[in-house]
Order: sequence, then C-alpha cells, then structure tokens
Amino acid sequence: MGQNENSRKGFVSAISAYALWGILPIYWKLVSNVPAKEVIAHRISWSLLFMLAVVLIMNRKKLLHEEIIQLFGKLKKLLALLMGTIFITLNWFIFIWAVNDNRVIETSLGYYISPLFSILLGILFFRERLSLGQSIAVILAASGVIYMTMYFGSVPWFAISLALSFGLYGLCKKIAFLSPITGITLETLIIAPFAFLYLLYLDYHGMASFGDLSLTSVLLVGSGIVTPIPLLLFANSANRLSLTILGFVQYLSPTIGLLLGIFLYHESFTVVHAVSFGLIWAALLVFSLSSTKFAMHPKEAIGQWGRSFFVI
Repeated sequence: MGQNENSRKGFVSAISAYALWGILPIYWKLVSNVPAKEVIAHRISWSLLFMLAVVLIMNRKKLLHEEIIQLFGKLKKLLALLMGTIFITLNWFIFIWAVNDNRVIETSLGYYISPLFSILLGILFFRERLSLGQSIAVILAASGVIYMTMYFGSVPWFAISLALSFGLYGLCKKIAFLSPITGITLETLIIAPFAFLYLLYLDYHGMASFGDLSLTSVLLVGSGIVTPIPLLLFANSANRLSLTILGFVQYLSPTIGLLLGIFLYHESFTVVHAVSFGLIWAALLVFSLSSTKFAMHPKEAIGQWGRSFFVI
C-alpha cells in the first residue's frame, strides 16, 4: 500500500471516529439517570465482550497472541499501553459526568484544546514540523481557545482535564503501535476486572441500575458497542497519520458537541463562544487549504470510509 493511500485511509478513519464521538452526548443523555461511575463500569465490561467477539469473528486470535508476546518483550510499549488505558478511562468518566451535568458546551471546549495539545506532543516527541499554512492555522485555533478561556470566568480545569487525558491517550497509542483490534481489546481487558468488581459491589448492595429489560439496561449493554467502534477507527488513524493531522481532524467532534449543546440542549452560548468558534473554524479552513493532498471526491471518500472498516 502506497504512503498516500495509507494516509487517506487513516484520514477517513479519523473523520469517522470523531463524527461518531461528536454525537455520543445524545447517547449518554439517555442514561443520565445512571451514575457516571456505573455507566463507565458497564461501558468497559460490555466493550470487552464486544471486542472478544470481534477477535473471534474476524479470526484475529493469532495476531492478538503474537502482539501480546511482542508487547511483553518491549517495556516501553507495555507502559504506553497501560498508561493509555488509564488516560482513556479517565477521559470517559469526565466526559460522561459532564454531559449528564449539562456541560456539553464545556466538553467541546476541552476537545477544542486537545488538538493543540496533540500538535505540541507531535512536535516534542516525534519532531513533526508544521508548514506555514499549518502554523497560521495553529495560531488562529490557539487564539480562539485562549479567548474563550480568558472569558470563561475561572480556570476551566474540567475542559483542560479532557484535553490532557485524550491528548496523552493519542500519544500512548502512537508509542504502543498495536493493531487497532489488539490495542482496544487489551485496554478493556486491563481495566475490566475493576469494572466487574464495581458492578458486583453495586448489585450486592442493591444499588445497580441494570437487571431488567428496561431501556436503561439495553442502553448500558449498547455502550459496549458505541464505545469500541470509534476507538477502532481512531486507532487505525493514529497508526497511519501524524499527530499534527490527527490533531486538526479532532476539531470535528467538539464542533458537533457544541452544536448539540446550543441547539438540542439549549445551553448558554455567548458572544465569547461565537468569536472563539469563528476563529477555530477559520483555522480549519486555512489548514484544509494547506493540506490539499488529502482532498478527494465525495464518492471516493464514501468508498474509503466503507473500506476503512476492513483494515482494522
């Protein structure tokens, strides 16, 4: 596979992942009656079962075994996997708690900051370089985020936590460099024992929200499907794209979240938000014009999107 073709598949996978993440607040709002810790525990538990099924159905048992053996021979990759698991679990918890506390716009702020952090990590750890157009885009995007932060009223620790946890997760994925299926399976496997124990604790004390055929129970089971799919797409893109490109595509998710917060959940949207939003979209426009090698016909993009599921 040529480098250009490889990059395009990674680009389409990234767009798909961030679009799905963008609409996830709708899903978590449907289980807002369940505490965030319990939602996370179900999300991890059912995700593990889903991933094990994927391994069996796609006949990836041999690949999984080989990568596990290789992993234990490389301490750096093993540590990256463990740290990545911690970062993504923390990110999930913060995000679900925020959505159910009517802070969808704040989550968008966090994920607007995150790409800038990813770009910084790419420069620091992988010596990635920005073109002139990309540099201008970074300045515009940073200006939008800084402007919003200055008028936020206080240090947005919540948004910063989302940005740091997801940016560091992307870095860990880059270092571990496992196949997407192996990576997600091992991440859920590492944290699943803690999730299982917590669910058993809730059930033992009669505090569990799961246990009947209610919509809530169905949605908790479904969280094991809506979680791995965008993660698989993200892992596929992380293995194929630079952190710089990956960082900018990530703006799609908070943009969708911002629109949901404003128009669907009617959260407060001020002039400050409008100015910041405009600066960030200007950055996206400049970046797109400076990255024309990723341009493709819509029909080709749709075809690539479909094929991206078969390279994970």
